[in-house]
Amino acid sequence: MTGKPDRDVPSKEVVLRDGATIRIRTAGIDDARGVEWLLQELSPEAQESRFGKSLGVEDIRSEAERICRGEDRFTLLATIGDPERVVAEGGFTRVSDDEARLSVTVSESERGRGLATHILGALAEQARSVGIRECTAVADPENWAMVNVIAESGFPVEVEVEPSRLTMRFPTDPTPNTVRQFELRDRHAAAAAVRRFFEPESVALIGASRNRKSISGTLFHNLLRGNFRGPVYPINKSAGVVQSVPAYQSVREIPGQVDLAVIAVPADAVQEAVQDCIESGVNSVVVISAGFSEVGDNGQQRQREILKQCHRAGIRMIGPNCMGILNTDPEIGLDATFAPDAPPAGNVAFASQSGALGMAIIEFAEELGLGVSSFVSLGNKADISGNDLLCYWEQDDRTDVILLYLESFGNPRRFSHIARDVSRRKPIVAVKSGRSSSGQRAAASHTGALLGAADSTVDALFRQSGVIRTDTLAEMFDVASLLASQPLPEGGKVGIITNAGGPGILCADALEASGVAVPELSQQSQQQLKSFLPAHAGISNPVDLIASARADEYRQAVQTVLSDDEIDALIVINIPIADPIDDVYRATTEGIGGRRSDKPVLFVAMTGSAESAALRQQDCPVPVYTYPETAARTLARGIQYATWRNRPVSRIVEFDDIRSGEAAGIIAEALGAGQEWLDPATCWRLLDCYGLPAVSQRVVDSIEQIPAAAEQLGSRLVLKAYGPDLLHKTEHGAVEVNLAGPDETVAAAQSMKALLERSGIGVESWVLQSMAEEGAEMLIGAAHDPQFGPVVVLGAGGVMVELMHDISFRLAPLTRHDVTEMIREVKSSRLLTGFRGEPERDVAALEEALLRLGQMVDELPQIAELDCNPVFIHSQGATVVDARIRVAEG
Repeated sequence: MTGKPDRDVPSKEVVLRDGATIRIRTAGIDDARGVEWLLQELSPEAQESRFGKSLGVEDIRSEAERICRGEDRFTLLATIGDPERVVAEGGFTRVSDDEARLSVTVSESERGRGLATHILGALAEQARSVGIRECTAVADPENWAMVNVIAESGFPVEVEVEPSRLTMRFPTDPTPNTVRQFELRDRHAAAAAVRRFFEPESVALIGASRNRKSISGTLFHNLLRGNFRGPVYPINKSAGVVQSVPAYQSVREIPGQVDLAVIAVPADAVQEAVQDCIESGVNSVVVISAGFSEVGDNGQQRQREILKQCHRAGIRMIGPNCMGILNTDPEIGLDATFAPDAPPAGNVAFASQSGALGMAIIEFAEELGLGVSSFVSLGNKADISGNDLLCYWEQDDRTDVILLYLESFGNPRRFSHIARDVSRRKPIVAVKSGRSSSGQRAAASHTGALLGAADSTVDALFRQSGVIRTDTLAEMFDVASLLASQPLPEGGKVGIITNAGGPGILCADALEASGVAVPELSQQSQQQLKSFLPAHAGISNPVDLIASARADEYRQAVQTVLSDDEIDALIVINIPIADPIDDVYRATTEGIGGRRSDKPVLFVAMTGSAESAALRQQDCPVPVYTYPETAARTLARGIQYATWRNRPVSRIVEFDDIRSGEAAGIIAEALGAGQEWLDPATCWRLLDCYGLPAVSQRVVDSIEQIPAAAEQLGSRLVLKAYGPDLLHKTEHGAVEVNLAGPDETVAAAQSMKALLERSGIGVESWVLQSMAEEGAEMLIGAAHDPQFGPVVVLGAGGVMVELMHDISFRLAPLTRHDVTEMIREVKSSRLLTGFRGEPERDVAALEEALLRLGQMVDELPQIAELDCNPVFIHSQGATVVDARIRVAEG
């Protein structure tokens, strides 16, 4: 490929190292004047380094025209502002079929923000698209900055040192390190963008009201109440004073720098307010105002316009249609919300896509005594998203637990990548609304129908990313209370202490239903319990102290059970009978305090809500629950998360024997011929490109061709009819198995054709296969979700898969941990491991088939649906017996 780069490459907004945005686009001849200004701003030393000489006026004009004309050079520009100001340019000139000479110029006032890195990556991508394999850059010996830019991008750079110059060479193909470095840079930039919201030195509220009961009045009151560290400026066009603070008519009138502007004006006045912020040098805005994408097309257009305004000026935005942000750090004291109360400071960060729900959650957190580090109401997520917040909270020392209420995903694949890393350090607990199957789509394949049945993709996303999913907000706060105050369990064995048998049994049942063990205590622990408990107390597990138990007996029991090496966590249950519940709670905390606190403890107060709430308000880390089942399910989620976090990191598996280019050509040929469902021969060719083992087959157009094909396949045969109306062949009698030779196969085809014709179904071709060795039947498949991308499914094979719904999902690409878990989650996988005398099957072959299929659908987004059903898993190896593949333009 030796063509020219596409000069109609869409412009894109990129986030710089400091969190600001900048626009990168292709250059045109009309940009020459802007490039002139860029070159004129360069110092003589910078001009010498870039062009080998200082530039005069005519030199600058000539170079600018050459750069922008594009006759032999592909050029990208970085611009900011409206009207645009060119702050960087970069381009390459082809010097051979597979090599190009590259150069980058950045305004000296904009250096150190990561601009050159973004331009370099975009240039390498364009060069690669036209067959250029290697780029070179030449600089004088003092220009080590260019060497560092290339090296820090992750490209493996070779530096040739010659007299008076350096020549740098690097491949355009990104290495895994290149991809990782760009991803990490994006995350640091996202964190920097969010940091500008949470750590401003000054705040302006545009639309501040004197009416304390209004939204903007409450907002301004909260900014003052929060003891914010810097000045707070009220903006009101018709009032000189707002809540005893002198007001300004416009943010432009404020004499000092404003870092953060909160906008609470009618929707049709937001654009003017944003423009004022741009002209005043504000770098972040929170738009409280409603009336944007949530109200229809007109609002959507209004939202696009303000986002365009912000990005052209390098400003970031939270909202619109949100309730604000909060940072409880006492060094900052930012409460830019209109919530009636402020939550206590703590180590839990929370983001809500629903503003009204956010207000309720802040109040709920206060009731639970759950301390908040920061809070964001995302609103319409026009700019700053949950992904950006995760990047910030990962680095925030004040945040140990992250809570998310989500109604939709903007970029779920990016969420997956970020969340996998964040969850290794800090737990993420999420409520994702929309579990119902009301949005189920019609699908022709088994996999497509299964995927549309519920929000299986969200479950798969969270499971792979280590995110703890809860069904309700109450459950989310239950889990948060545990994770924010207790260490993670080192194992899955739980002790129970109670003063009533029934609650202890309910707790044990709930734990075991969640896959958590309740083991018998060691003999040493049981003897210790005997030494101070009544003779008829239960001492195995659950430990039943009986109704007469006093607080001191609870304290001793807690010490004993936590000292047992067979116990990883403890649930303490009390019905207040002998002693007040606060005495028992205090005794429990004393029992923990007498030893190293390395095991989580949960307390169940089976009493009135007022008493439970009073316990939660105490300055003690032990979380309080009302019911034993609630505590059990909460702890089970904590154990599952700890298990995920402690396992070794599993990398994406890629096979080096894949013929991806050939596979892409097969799909392109099919799409060009107007095929949607690939014919059997094409399916087999595609599977072969990815090393998926399939049974030997021949495809013929007529019954007369069957004998010759049958002779090539052996003595035992399978016959299948193929046609556009035969999506599920078994339902129409379009499959015959165990046929003996050509004559029997021809007779079967004649009978099958007559049967199908009576049903009005035509046959396009006949598929003959060798009779496969028997094996356990499984389904492996994939479907392309429009939001989540390719989703891989494993289930029981055959026709019962949709009825039984015994399936597991994961998002491609897959790791070995992913496929191991998928197999374990499917109940029918027990057939692979000798269930009831069945022979042991080759589980490793099934794992490899899943990995190969995952790589296929990840690399070929044109695959819309794929079924391999059934796949026979043998004692050694696996065989795909039937496959359906639907393709669509990606």
